[in-house]
Amino acid sequence: MRSAIFISMSLTERINNDIKEAMKSGQKDRLMALRDIKSKLLIEMTKGGSDGEVDDIRGIAILNKLYKQRMESIEIYRSQGREDLVNEELTQANVIKAYLPSQISEADLESAVAAVIVETGASGLAEMGRVMGAANKALAGKADGKAISEMVKKLLAK
Repeated sequence: MRSAIFISMSLTERINNDIKEAMKSGQKDRLMALRDIKSKLLIEMTKGGSDGEVDDIRGIAILNKLYKQRMESIEIYRSQGREDLVNEELTQANVIKAYLPSQISEADLESAVAAVIVETGASGLAEMGRVMGAANKALAGKADGKAISEMVKKLLAK
């Protein structure tokens, strides 16, 4: 029953409801991560030229950026031997990841990029920019930009 409620909710509504739940249940780490997400969404809502709302596509892009930042921080902290900070960042990264769509497999990524290459009519690395634009749009939130880029290079080099 509960999942049916979340399906019709926007990302912002889900975050707001989950903040209330985290407050009620005393989940401090989760609450901190959710508040960080909410603050980034509010910043996006109040940007100049914004319509005062963040649709789910922009919201997912913001979450992807936050998740990537957390993962980069984890690598830095691990290299410095700061396991206390690694655990804090990992907790926040896991909260963020729960709101992201699942990533597609490498095989699915390859077939999606191959379809984009056929669609754009690209035939070599010189046309990578055009393919990347279309691929990033088609795979937004489903695959990391770096993975898309590597796959485009691989397939265009053939």
